[in-house]
Amino acid sequence: MDLRGGLYSLYERRLLRALAGRPVPRHVAVMLDGNRRWARAAGLENVNHGHAVGANHIDNLLGWCAEAGVQHVTLWLLSTDNLHRDPAEVGPLLRIIAGVANDLSAADQPWQLNVVGALDTLPASTAEALKTAAERSAGKTGMTVNLAVGYGGRREIADAVRSLLHSHAEAGTSIEELAEIIDVEHIADHLYTKGQPDPDLVIRTSGEQRLSGFLLWQSAHSEFYFCDALWPDFRKTDFLRALRDFSERQRRFGS
Repeated sequence: MDLRGGLYSLYERRLLRALAGRPVPRHVAVMLDGNRRWARAAGLENVNHGHAVGANHIDNLLGWCAEAGVQHVTLWLLSTDNLHRDPAEVGPLLRIIAGVANDLSAADQPWQLNVVGALDTLPASTAEALKTAAERSAGKTGMTVNLAVGYGGRREIADAVRSLLHSHAEAGTSIEELAEIIDVEHIADHLYTKGQPDPDLVIRTSGEQRLSGFLLWQSAHSEFYFCDALWPDFRKTDFLRALRDFSERQRRFGS
């Protein structure tokens, strides 16, 4: 181990000691941002090399989360806006994402996969690969891993309201009756992440400090941590710093 690696190892142990007995987020949501900038900074002409390196880094993050005791992780892999990029980038990226889902659902992986997003916006082959991976992981007892693909926060809320209206229409509820009883819980029960706790901590890499539509409904009371590191360079020390920062905050939930 070189000197720099040794120093990081010492720092990691120091952070772990500082986290002992501190509150741990049940649900961590991560915006894996900066793959394209990482590729360009590395002198790579094809930004999909950055996406591939970022994809290979996901398993490390999940390991860190599991070690910390996190129960749910949401990874934003592709937004609805990203689908409008150059097809020369989107096509390979979709194949990389399908590969990630396949790898995370392998027999030797403990994760319970859940796909969150508008699958109808994706190519049929990608949507089918994601569904198959989620089905393959059903019944596993490890951490729940939400793969946000073709995801947009506004689209999710619109889909939730549409699902709510359909379910009540099938039950014979009139619009007037629904208007009298509808509340936030009714809508929450139709979100992509229904049945899961809202994220306690949202992490965004690459130095950007905005949500960009990520988990708009669920993040109402989340804590946010913005990290300058590009996603492929995001280290365990960065993750532990985010947990330390979270543990030091007083969460008031508006009260």
